[in-house]
Amino acid sequence: MARHVYPCPLRWSDMDAFGHVNNVTFLRYLEEARVDFMWRLAPGNGSDAFTGGVVVARHEIDYLKPLVHRHSPVTVETWVTEIGAAYLTVRYEIKDEDALYVRAATRIVPYDLDRGRPRRITPEEEKFLTEYLEPDPVKGAGPASGKAAGDTGEAGRREGAVTA
Repeated sequence: MARHVYPCPLRWSDMDAFGHVNNVTFLRYLEEARVDFMWRLAPGNGSDAFTGGVVVARHEIDYLKPLVHRHSPVTVETWVTEIGAAYLTVRYEIKDEDALYVRAATRIVPYDLDRGRPRRITPEEEKFLTEYLEPDPVKGAGPASGKAAGDTGEAGRREGAVTA
């Protein structure tokens, strides 16, 4: 199990009137890490994985501790907790060596921009995502095994898949 590690710089403009990183700014940090994970790391050597587009269907954020401006970046760890036939769930932790500031999750739906509709995860994308698949630490449940009822995609055919 691997996690993608993204060093995210803090900007002075990220602060709010209370002197800490604004809650909306954390969404930008998650986006920066997710873009680095899916569009820099995933395509690798000329692959077209995820280049067709994705949309965010849901965000969950738990703010655990205020983060104040400093010159050193925070670490955003990103990994996958669910892979369905036409969606995935990415989890994050924003932290440094001293504290955990945020736990978050994003439900992502691959999207066909030309057709204007969701699409299924390709076998190449699934292979990449599986390298980062681990149990959800918040839910405390391990990955399910096997194919979910009604799933006809490849995502449900390997251990660790949670499909819908």
